[in-house]
Parts: sequence; structure tokens; C-alpha cells
Amino acid sequence: MIKKAIGLSCIVLLACGSVWAQEQFVNLYSARHYPTDEALYSNFTKATGIRINRVDADDAGILARLKAEGSASPADVILLVDAARLYKGEVDGLFKPIHSKLLEDAIPAQLRAKSDAQGTAWFGFSTRARVIVYDKAKVKREDVDTYEELADPKNKGKICIRSGSHPYNLSLFGAVTQHLGEQKAESWLKGLVGNLARDPKGGDTDQVKGVGSGECQIAVSNTYYIARLMRSNDAQDKAMMDRLGVVFPNQNSWGTHVNIAGGAVARNSKNPANAVKFLEYLASAPAQNHFADGNNEWPTVRGIKVNNPALQSMSGGDDFKAETIPLSAVAAQQARVQQMLDRVGFK
Repeated sequence: MIKKAIGLSCIVLLACGSVWAQEQFVNLYSARHYPTDEALYSNFTKATGIRINRVDADDAGILARLKAEGSASPADVILLVDAARLYKGEVDGLFKPIHSKLLEDAIPAQLRAKSDAQGTAWFGFSTRARVIVYDKAKVKREDVDTYEELADPKNKGKICIRSGSHPYNLSLFGAVTQHLGEQKAESWLKGLVGNLARDPKGGDTDQVKGVGSGECQIAVSNTYYIARLMRSNDAQDKAMMDRLGVVFPNQNSWGTHVNIAGGAVARNSKNPANAVKFLEYLASAPAQNHFADGNNEWPTVRGIKVNNPALQSMSGGDDFKAETIPLSAVAAQQARVQQMLDRVGFK
């Protein structure tokens, strides 16, 4: 009887082992903390049968964890929300080269790491523009239609902006440095500091609300924060946004700065094929539309039409001119920009 029981147990274990071996999954480390993304993940599982095991942290925490885990890391896919952090992961050797013609054909070259014989390190799947918000009753649109004017004395004491060292601003300032050169960029940063209405504090939503409350007259914000306020069910938020204008800067020169949310395959992925399948899914039309409708981001894939009314309203219903310099080049400026911020006293 005991032998039969043991034999039966072995059969059961073997059967279970077979089921477990067949189960498809992908381990995701994500810095995207948006509730609307839950549908994105569940739709991937429904479409492919591949289950997602997710760990949430911020960009810096994810990169630190990958380093600490080393070859023992269970991570397959990495999603980060800043090009500079993706660049850092690439430079630190934390990503496995990706070979996907689908992704290379779909994602513009400036929104991914440069492709070479070794493959591509990361791809951008959605963008957010860094724009200027202003009080229409107190500020003329033509006084804030370029980033350069943020440092102009005519805007002294009018500007609210979050910490200069935040990744969103480091990327913007890196782009400005790419366009103007280091000497002119540092002078611009000094002028921007001189035009602040108050010390930097809070997030982008706080800057927009600072304009709404009269604490300042001009703010810098990522577009998806603005779109959330425009789509808010709060009557006060909607009334505030009616009083504010939004400018996509530098439409007559180099274009508006954009940053990305992007993905990579972890260097020590145990499921690289499933990881690439997930990234390719993020480039599909349903997923790209979800980025636009769910979290108010612009798709990166060519030919995807945005139907989000808040995004259309912000850009006047037209496609805005975005800068085309490679985001990897912008990210490479980060250390230099931080040194400039220290010199000009930008907190």
C-alpha cells in the first residue's frame, strides 16, 4: 500500500511538473505606476497565454535591484519612464540586446537606442511632451512659445517648476544643452533660476495648480499631467484649465522636447523570447491606443492616430513638431547638466 501511495505521488508530481514546465510567464520590473496599465497587462495574457509577474519600483530602484541581483535576477522585461535611466541601464550593461525587425520598423530611430550588429538595447513605446502652461489673463502666448524665453527677464518672478534634478527636468535640460551648447545652456539655466516665483517643490501637477492659484504665472509640465486635469471630474480642475493656456515650445525651431516610457530585456532574462513578445505587444495598435487613451501619452509607433480629446485639444488638433535628436544623446548629458545645476544654484 505504501509503495502504491509513493508511486501515485510520483505520478502526481510528475504531472504537476509537466504542467508547471508548460506554463508560460514573463517577469516584469516596472516603473509605470498607472492603474490604467492593468488592462494592458491582462490583455497581453489573454492574447498570448503568457502570465505576467510584476514588481513595481521607481526607475532608480529597478536599476539598483538589477545590479544587486546580478545573474540571479529573475527579471525578464524592464519598463522605465525616463530615457536617461534607460541609457544608464544600457551603459551599465543591464540589458540584453534585442533583435526584432517588427520593433525596429515600428519605432523611430531617435526613440530607441541606436541599433547595431549587437541589436537594440531599448525601445520607447510612449512619449510625453514637456510643455509650458501659462495664465492667459496675465501672460502673452508669444512670451512663452520657446524654452529660451523661460530665462528672459520679461518673465522674472513668474515661473513654477519642480526640482531641477528630477529626471524629467534633467532630460529637458540635456536637450537644451544639445541644442545650445554647454556655455549657452548654463547661462539659460541661470536665467531660469532668476525667473522663479518660488523655490522648486512638488510634482508637475503642483506647478500647474500653482499657476491656477496665482502663486505663479508660468509652469513647466509633462503633458499627461495636464491631460489628467483636463479630463478630471472635479469642476474646479476643469474651470482652472479653462483659464490656462498650453504651449508646445519651439515649433518654429527645433521642436518640443519629448521623453519616453520605454522597455528593455533584462541581461539575465531566463525567458527572453517571451520578453520580446511582450515588447512587440506594446508596439501593437491596441497597446499603443491604450497608452493614449489610458494614460494620456502619445504613441511612438508610426501611423497610430490619437483619439484622446485632451491631447488633441492641447495640440490644437494637429500633430506638434517634436525634436528629433536621439534621446540617448540627451541622456548622455545628464552628469554635465547636474554640474551646471549645482553651479547656478538650481535646487
